[in-house]
This record gives sequence, C-alpha cells and structure tokens, in this order.
Amino acid sequence: MKKYLFFSFFLLLHLAQVSAQDIPAKPNPPRLVNDFANQLKAGEIASLEQKLVAYNDSTSSQIVIVVVPTTGDYPIADYAIKLGREWGVGQKDKDNGIVILWASTDRKIFISTGYGMEGAIPDAIAKRIISQVITPQFKNGMFYQGLDQGVDMIFKYATGEYKAEPGDNNNDGGSFPPVLVFVIVFVIILIIMFRNRNNRGGNGGGFRNFGGPVIWPYTTHSGGGSYSGNWGGGGSSGGFGGFGGGSFGGGGAGGDY
Repeated sequence: MKKYLFFSFFLLLHLAQVSAQDIPAKPNPPRLVNDFANQLKAGEIASLEQKLVAYNDSTSSQIVIVVVPTTGDYPIADYAIKLGREWGVGQKDKDNGIVILWASTDRKIFISTGYGMEGAIPDAIAKRIISQVITPQFKNGMFYQGLDQGVDMIFKYATGEYKAEPGDNNNDGGSFPPVLVFVIVFVIILIIMFRNRNNRGGNGGGFRNFGGPVIWPYTTHSGGGSYSGNWGGGGSSGGFGGFGGGSFGGGGAGGDY
C-alpha cells in the first residue's frame, strides 16, 4: 500500500510538472499578440495587433507575439516551435508563420520561423534582429519598442527591402541554399530543351513551348507577390480571422538580455 501511495504521489507530481510546462491554449477569439505575463500595456498590445493584422491581411503571412513568464523545463526554442505547430501559425499550404516568443522571467526571447519563412528570415538574420534590435531595447526596459522595431525588421527582410549577406543563409543550416536552387532550375531547363528538340513539329524548340514566361520557383519571401511599405498604419479589413494551420521545422534563433 505504501509503495502504491509513493508511486501515485510521484506520478501526480510528474503530471503537474508536465502541465506547468505545456504551452498556452490557442487564443479564442484568435489574436496575434498574446501577453500571458502582463508585460505590455493595453494600448501597446492594440498597436502591435493592428500592425500584425494589417500585415497578415496584405501578405497572408502570420507573425504572432507570445509573452509567457517562463518556459519551464522546455528550452525556449522547443517551446516556440511547439507553440507554432500546435497553434498552426501561418497558412497550411505556405507555412509562412513566425513566432516571437518572450519569456519575461527567464529573460529570454526567440524568433521561430515556419518552413516557408526560413529563406526570407534565415537563422543568422533572426539572431541579428534579436541581438541588434530587440535585446538592446529590452535591456533598457523598453519592451514595446523592442518588439515593435523587431517586427519592423522582420517586415523589411521578408519583403526583400533588406537583403541577407551572402554568408547569412548558410550559418545555421536553416535555409535552402540559393545556389543549389539555381543549379536545379538550370538542369530542369536543359532537360526541357532537350525534350523539345526531340519532339519537333509542335510549337518549335526552345522556351516557346512554355506558352508564357519562365517562372522561377525561388523567391525571397513566402507571402506571394511583391509588397513593401509601413504595415503599422491602416489597411486591415478587421480583426484577426484565425491561424491557418502552418508548420514549423526548427528554424530560428534566440538570445537573452
């Protein structure tokens, strides 16, 4: 009997620890700014929410800010990835979601990128945004300013306004090398050209058989189309409609302050 009670006690203790480590439930109604640690003022939350909703409406890419007191025994990277997956941040067919996770008591922050955003925001760029933009403001207690400016930098890289340096895409293994993409595209074009030569009598050889312009499969962002400008103003069609079921593969970077 004593062994049973002893085992039951430790089982309940373990379950309590697991529950304490679990991520917050997906917000209902859905929101892009979720402060579970009460670190931001209501007006600051509203301003960030408006900016992120406008960006979502314009690009379909979803950036969510989540503030928790602690990630418990979870490394913050694992916590951010788990949150992004379980909430389904980003569109299912594009995986164009980003989670900005801030653990206020732990004094840590992490940017986690969905599969579709790893090319636009490689790990080295995520690290740069945190170390050069967000954490300097956090060290001065300017939490809203750090998040706001960090979001603006993500916008700039995701829209191609800022370009990653040549070495940035390969530092952390979080992106697909553009050179390899170019080689693959070149090989595909050669194969198509040879096939066209072997099937003369149709529309002729070369690229004319495409019936239109060549479309390159690699872009610097995953939102579709070309876009730029300040997303902090109007343009939103209303409140946030909900997460789209995107997935995350482990890209991103973090830091402390």
